[in-house]
Amino acid sequence: MLSSFTLTDLLLIVLVVIGLGLFVLLLSRRGRSGGEDIAARIDRLQVDTVQRVMDQLQAQERHVRDALDQRLTALQAQLGERLDKGQAETSKTVVDLRERLVRIDEAQKAMGQLSSQVVSLQEVLSNKQARGAFGEVQLNDLVVAILPPSAYAFQASLSNAARADCLLHLPNPPGSIVIDAKFPLESYRALMAAPDEAQRTIAARAFRQAVGKHIADIAGKYILAGETAESALMFLPSEAVYAELHTNFLDVVDISYRARVYIVSPTTLMATLNTVRAVLKDVKMREQAGLIQKEVGLLLGDVERLSGRVESLKRHFGQANTDIEQIVTSAGKITGRGEKIQSVELQDGAQPSLLPPV
Repeated sequence: MLSSFTLTDLLLIVLVVIGLGLFVLLLSRRGRSGGEDIAARIDRLQVDTVQRVMDQLQAQERHVRDALDQRLTALQAQLGERLDKGQAETSKTVVDLRERLVRIDEAQKAMGQLSSQVVSLQEVLSNKQARGAFGEVQLNDLVVAILPPSAYAFQASLSNAARADCLLHLPNPPGSIVIDAKFPLESYRALMAAPDEAQRTIAARAFRQAVGKHIADIAGKYILAGETAESALMFLPSEAVYAELHTNFLDVVDISYRARVYIVSPTTLMATLNTVRAVLKDVKMREQAGLIQKEVGLLLGDVERLSGRVESLKRHFGQANTDIEQIVTSAGKITGRGEKIQSVELQDGAQPSLLPPV
């Protein structure tokens, strides 16, 4: 940016020089009869003008060079600062990116492990025996976490040679309740994977039959008169299967109610076990209350015996009080007679007779 000598001034000077040149050219065409003096003056004028223009151009060039040097120096300083700042930000970004890549790598490893675990879980659930063991393990964890050890027994044998997954020991009524784990996963998967309405109808029929068979088996094996309660629990270790059953298969739920086989999920079983714990606690408190009542009865007998003994002691104290009063009365009489004897006036020369007159 030019400060005092602008581009417009430079153009004006160039136009002046061109005009002078044209003026000289016109004078030379008119003739050279004007004399050498005019030509010499014009030449000197041109030389002076050109010299002044050259001097101004050189000064302006120096000024422009200095301004460009200052601007270039400032620009280099700003560029250096920005480069340093950009390098620092780039280094920080690279460090953050490296940390994020490490975290992403760890997350990918965790995802890989989780995928392998999911695959292994699917392999476990694909086998009926392993699926049954999975339900039993989940049932054991819930029961152990909520109830005391004396309130349950796993793999308990009944009188009909049936083996219950879990037997809850409850007082009569209702009596011991059996919990059996069932997992109709294959029919449920077929129901969820049905592509159309026809396939869904077939899968729903198979699911209904599978659950109904489990209900009938539990009702026939684990509800024994005089040995267990009049009802049993069927444990489904999947909330999704439980929700599907209570949403779209209410007829199967009604069948379970009529058979007194109540279907529970992990959540509802937890609530049921908490209720059982409260019942056991109430029974224990009643037993303790009976012991307390017995001890209170014995204590009342002891109090009655103590009252009798106090009454007897009171009678003894009353008799002793009467005897003491009689002793005090006799002592008073003796004291009175002694005072009378001391007050008798003896006659002169006569000996007092201590014997009563004959």
